[in-house]
Amino acid sequence: MTSDRFREGLLASKTVILPRLNRLSPSLESTALKIMEESGELAQAIGKFRGLSGERQRLEEEEAMQMVARELVDVAQTAVTMMFVLEEQYGIDLEAILKEHITKLRCKGYCD
Repeated sequence: MTSDRFREGLLASKTVILPRLNRLSPSLESTALKIMEESGELAQAIGKFRGLSGERQRLEEEEAMQMVARELVDVAQTAVTMMFVLEEQYGIDLEAILKEHITKLRCKGYCD
């Protein structure tokens, strides 16, 4: 994916399918804490690439970006888990929330 393809409008969105995790009993609170933990690991991976972790040696770009991508997917998986918690434990209609979100983004001019 190049920025040129984005500018041309060929890749207007990305669909990510992540599973509902079995063998877990997440609560709203435990899932929120897990999102924070995973976000910290993502920040740490970026810090290692940028040399911000206090270490003398920085990671090579390819290795660092692989680490960043893995941590980002962990954040996304945990966010999806929280969506399941909201739907199943609190009856939240996430389809409606997602539609509102897209409308908000369009109104702000972030997407077509």
